Amino acid sequence: MGCSKNSVDSEVIAAKLKSQGNSVLFESVQNTDYVIINTCGFIGDAKEESINEILIHLERKKAGDVKKVFVIGCLSERYKDELIESLPEADGIYGFKDLNHFLNDPQFDLLQSPDRILSTPSHYAYMKVSEGCDRECSYCAIPLIRGKQISKPIDLLVSEAQKLASQGVKELILIAQDLTYYGIDINGKRDLELLLRRLASTEGLEWIRLHYAYPIGFPYEILDVMNEYSNICKYIDIPLQHVSYQILQSMRRGGNSAQNYKLIETMRNKVPGIAIRTSLITGYPTETKKEHKELVQFVKDMRFERLGVFTYSPEENTPAFPLGDPVSQKEKNRRQEELLSVQNEIAYLQNQEKIGSVMRVLIDDLDGDFYIGRTEFDSPEVDNIVLIDKNEKPLEIGTFQPVYIEDAGAYELIGKVI
Repeated sequence: MGCSKNSVDSEVIAAKLKSQGNSVLFESVQNTDYVIINTCGFIGDAKEESINEILIHLERKKAGDVKKVFVIGCLSERYKDELIESLPEADGIYGFKDLNHFLNDPQFDLLQSPDRILSTPSHYAYMKVSEGCDRECSYCAIPLIRGKQISKPIDLLVSEAQKLASQGVKELILIAQDLTYYGIDINGKRDLELLLRRLASTEGLEWIRLHYAYPIGFPYEILDVMNEYSNICKYIDIPLQHVSYQILQSMRRGGNSAQNYKLIETMRNKVPGIAIRTSLITGYPTETKKEHKELVQFVKDMRFERLGVFTYSPEENTPAFPLGDPVSQKEKNRRQEELLSVQNEIAYLQNQEKIGSVMRVLIDDLDGDFYIGRTEFDSPEVDNIVLIDKNEKPLEIGTFQPVYIEDAGAYELIGKVI
């Protein structure tokens, strides 16, 4: 359940289970003996989804379809005692500190373990470069769940990348709670630039993608590396969350409107054609209609290539929790829809400009009558897709193809291989 960081955890745990003689699948099937649910505990909707998934499999256990149900992950780390009390039918509820016991291996280390079984298609993989977070954003429970930042040493990451590439991985997606803070806990300085240079030299890696950068103190040198190496995608995911000075201060994000405008301008000047993905939070407790209008104008001005909008979710024990939740869910949804409507128009016009061009596309899947692909400017599951008629020509999943763009919508390009 939840984010790509959770997916990597599941892959590491699956490899450990397999080494102990088990067969492991990343899906719910009828003939399994055990079900392990790796939960998300980040925001309200994700927690509810995790609880519902647990209840589904506890019902399967009651019906005799499975023998045992185990619960691990962020939800069980954050609410372990409550889950044990409310879900006595579960055969085990384990937080991160208990995984050694769950896996019967006192030496097991979730971050440092070198083995994984990919849950993604074999041609791309996520790589978690660090665990935890040193930031203190007022709305975020991640530091409560995952703790302070722990960076994985560069040599281990390079070794992992080489192993993945030897197995056929062509795209490596770097993830962390704060990617730009990588290495600060190891030797007191940011080492993302060095890491990128080492990874970019890995034979077989054709795309390296950056996710979850932090805006304050952004290390501009990584943009120079992006220009220097053709296999580092001109793409960055940098959650800005808001633009209002008052909201950013309350969120404990720091910065102001002028700094955010300048950051995006500098990125685009340094890396022409870069695709910038950001995420925003609407309905924060102190956000008035004035701050919302400021955020809408920011989206109009910046014309982000990719954008996600989340409605605020009050989380216990976070600094923002005492502020309450004064903005109604109806109003949060309205503000979210307004922001996405603005972005929808921007995305449509940007994609229309691509009609008539030829783009390098990575083929991810075959779905019905269409191959599903992505460009350098799109991350899996969250960004645009490229649709290619399967009847035009048989294509191999995981290959790169030159595609002539014939048509476009707001979130998809339609083309043919040339």
